[in-house]
Amino acid sequence: MAEDTFAFIIHPIDPKGDVSRKYPLFGRLLTEQQIDFLCTFWPPVYISQIEGVRSEAAGKELVGWFIAVPYTPRRMLQLPEQAVYRKIVQAGHMAERLGARIMGLGAFTSVIGDGGVTIAQRLDLPVTTGDAYTVAVAAQAILEAGRLMGLDPWQAVTAVVGASGSIGSTCAQILADTVGQLVLIGRDSRALEAVRERCEGHAAQVRTSTDLNAMREADLIMTVTSAVGAIVEPQHLKAGAVVLDVSRPRDVSREVAAQRQDVLVVEGGMVEVPGEVDFHFNFGFPPGKAYACMAETMALALEGRYEDYTLGHDISVERVREIEAIASRHGFRLAGLRSFEREVTPAQIARVRELAEEARRRRGNG
Repeated sequence: MAEDTFAFIIHPIDPKGDVSRKYPLFGRLLTEQQIDFLCTFWPPVYISQIEGVRSEAAGKELVGWFIAVPYTPRRMLQLPEQAVYRKIVQAGHMAERLGARIMGLGAFTSVIGDGGVTIAQRLDLPVTTGDAYTVAVAAQAILEAGRLMGLDPWQAVTAVVGASGSIGSTCAQILADTVGQLVLIGRDSRALEAVRERCEGHAAQVRTSTDLNAMREADLIMTVTSAVGAIVEPQHLKAGAVVLDVSRPRDVSREVAAQRQDVLVVEGGMVEVPGEVDFHFNFGFPPGKAYACMAETMALALEGRYEDYTLGHDISVERVREIEAIASRHGFRLAGLRSFEREVTPAQIARVRELAEEARRRRGNG
């Protein structure tokens, strides 16, 4: 057994689609409501062994495991918090038995309750949510997508939706150094004001809004809420806008893809993993690619940082910068852009830019 090991906790987000990846018959026959109900009684599920993650700097290789907590986001919000904690801790005990030396919390398992603090207290192995590297990669991705669309971040209006959340707040602070105008959007005006104060004194002019329609003026939009369903609809977006959707489940409605070919929607957090990684499980990404939260867990193991790392709902900019440097040193990097499970191609970007220009011309003539 390799000396450097990790585990990563996943869970079904699209009930029928994700359950079908492991149990094709159940996914086909059961309704979403039946899956939600039955998953309450299902134990954590061993998914696969992960092999071939290899550090560019140190040359050492990892072994890891995917373990699934069988709760959908909707079910996690319906159940008592302690019941959800118990199931995640059970998954953690499975990780310990497998020999994992650090565990990452994926998707809603990192959001629920106190952001991993209680989970870490109840386990012997260290825990991270992966949120610090998620922030780092999201900031890289939105600036890269904007560059491809010909947008100057100093001239563009940039919005962060869910800006008072743990990821959104830190993303806003990092973007405040690299954009000219920053709009913080969320539900709680007092919490937004606290984030605005932390963003002051940097390059950006910062303002807040509790109205999703404030997105209409934004050229670059990062959306990082913990909503269970889509909140960004076609009418919220201006022609030529770039939307980076970091949330799982998605914040951006599929209607945007269907109706708004004049905007670019990209997924946040796809990372190229160093080495010849084989996940032995299809979680929807191309071979060799992972979510940033997964990559944080792997990078910490390669670094030998077997300690609780990103926990709670307050992620410091310093921690983001540190994990960004660690991940870069071992060979993790932003892995291109994807939109609704497909690679974003130069031809697609050219088409979006062309349609956006047509829409702007029509508006000008109207």
